[in-house]
Amino acid sequence: MLTINRTRQLITDGFPAFGRLIAVPTPWMIEMIGHACYDFVILDTEHMSTNPESLEHMIRTAECASITPLVRVPGVDRTAITRALDSGAQGIVVPRIRTAEDAYSVVQMARYAPAGQRGITGGRTTGFGTLPLKDYLSQANQEILIVLMIEDQEGMDNREAILSVPGVDWVLPGAVDLSQSLGCPGDPLHSSVNHAIAELAASCRGRPVEFCALPRNPEQLTEWQEWGARAFLLGEDRSLLFKYLKSHLATCCTQSTPSSS
Repeated sequence: MLTINRTRQLITDGFPAFGRLIAVPTPWMIEMIGHACYDFVILDTEHMSTNPESLEHMIRTAECASITPLVRVPGVDRTAITRALDSGAQGIVVPRIRTAEDAYSVVQMARYAPAGQRGITGGRTTGFGTLPLKDYLSQANQEILIVLMIEDQEGMDNREAILSVPGVDWVLPGAVDLSQSLGCPGDPLHSSVNHAIAELAASCRGRPVEFCALPRNPEQLTEWQEWGARAFLLGEDRSLLFKYLKSHLATCCTQSTPSSS
């Protein structure tokens, strides 16, 4: 059943919120990250082959572990957005937003009237009727986060118009895709990418749109904290696991190597 969006509340109260992108489609990963005291997860259905039933179980696990479940859908897709929200997601992350029209379409798909035209259903989001439908419709418009990803030059060129669309809550830069669009593919730390991301963040100043930072090293985290960012996506689960596994093996191998006499 729909509850208060803890991550939205943290940001509203002026506190930082930290999350991870989830590529490993299993509920235990969500539960573990929740108990590690992260604030939100972004469940990826853009690049990962997560089936709808597994996605719903992951969302349910997030609810049990007191962590906010957001779902990255494949694109501006009414069916994908509807299914994610009807499964209980407390927000959607939509990639490759290029125009204000894209942003407007997402808001219309994700909000109920009068803010949008999301299709109405009951089920688990209303606690199967425990939460009266009229109350649910109003609360869903208040609690659900709409996060837009800007990932190419066209989106950057139109960022002011995109961020002006009512109903947009966060903007999230896609650094790797930006690197491709800006002529330095595979180099998300390139100066041109950093400059574009800084421009996007600056465009959020004075607007009711939160900039979600993606620090790739401790220095960037400090820089974004000093800038005033409050939402932080701290990387992806599989990259973190892979780095730790390699490091752990290297440590074990070093310890087990016999010393020369």
